[in-house]
Amino acid sequence: MPELPEVEVVRRGLETWVVGRRIESAQVLDPRSVRRHALGPEDFSGQLEGAVVLAAVRRGKFLWLPLADGADDGGASTGFPRSVGVPHTALMAHLGMSGQLLIEDEDQPDEKHLKVRLRLAEAHGLPPELRFVDQRIFGGLAVVPLVPTDDGGPGGSGSVLLPLIPREAAHIARDPLDPLFSVEAFHARLRGRRTGLKRALLDQQLVSGIGNIYADEALWAARLHYARPTDTLTRPEAARLVRAIVEVMERALDAGGTSFDSLYVNVNGASGYFDRSLAAYGQAGRACPRCAAEGRTSIIVRESFMNRSSYRCPHCQRIPRNARW
Repeated sequence: MPELPEVEVVRRGLETWVVGRRIESAQVLDPRSVRRHALGPEDFSGQLEGAVVLAAVRRGKFLWLPLADGADDGGASTGFPRSVGVPHTALMAHLGMSGQLLIEDEDQPDEKHLKVRLRLAEAHGLPPELRFVDQRIFGGLAVVPLVPTDDGGPGGSGSVLLPLIPREAAHIARDPLDPLFSVEAFHARLRGRRTGLKRALLDQQLVSGIGNIYADEALWAARLHYARPTDTLTRPEAARLVRAIVEVMERALDAGGTSFDSLYVNVNGASGYFDRSLAAYGQAGRACPRCAAEGRTSIIVRESFMNRSSYRCPHCQRIPRNARW
C-alpha cells in the first residue's frame, strides 16, 4: 500500500504536469474504478468535462485535485480560467494497492489495466492524457465535495491557501510533513491513548500518512519499541520520534518512494528506490546497520504484529516493561 512519500511523489508529478489544465473529456473504461462516485460513471464524466484543475493536494495518503468551472476561460489553450471562485468539488484519487496516475501522449498504447482516461487541454507541449491504471482494482476515482478544514488552515500539502478538504478526508489528522503539524498536540494525543506506539502511529486519526514500512523505519531510527505504551512517552521522546519520521520520509522522497514491485510508480512510470536504503523493514536476518557501525553484532528480527509483520533490532529497541502489543 503506498504511504505518504509515495503519494507525495505522485502529487508533485500532478502539480507539474496537470495543474492549470482543463479536462476536455473523461472516459470510464471500467465502472468499478469510479464506484466511490455515488451517481455513477456518466455523472463522473459530466462533472469533470470542462473543469480546470486548480491544485494537487495531499494530506497523509489522501490525494485530490480541486476543480473550478472552466466555462469562463475564453477558450484559452492553456486551460487557465480568467477568474475562478472558491472550488466546491475535487477529483479524489484512491491509489489502493496498485493504482497509478500516468501522464501519457495520446499515441502511447493503452496500458493493460487502464480504467479511466482524462483528455487534457493542450498546454506548452505537455502530454494530453492523464490515465488511471489499476491492476487489483482496490483504488478508484471520484468527484467529491470540499468542506472547510476544522482548524481553518490549508487542507494539506500543495493546497496553497485553500482551507478546504474533501469531506471523505476531513476526519484524518495532519501528517508530519504538514507545516501545521504540532508536536505538542501529537504528544498530548499519544499520552491520552492506552495502546502500543506502533498501533498509534498507524491510526490515521491521530497522525496521517504512516504505514507499516515507515513506522518500522522511524521507530528503529528513534530507538523505540513498537509496543512501548503511548501514555509513558515523554515530550523529548515524542519530539525525537517525529524528527525520525520526518527524516525517513524526506529521504524516501529524495529516492522517489519505495517500490517493491512494478505496481507503485510516479506519473512518468518510474519506480522509487528507497527500498535499497531500508534499515529495519524487510531486513530480518541482516545485521542492524547502527549496531554494526558502533562495533556490536545484532540481527534485525521479524515479529508478528496486527496480522502483518514488524521489524526491529533487539539491542536498539528493547521490549519495554508493560508492553502493549
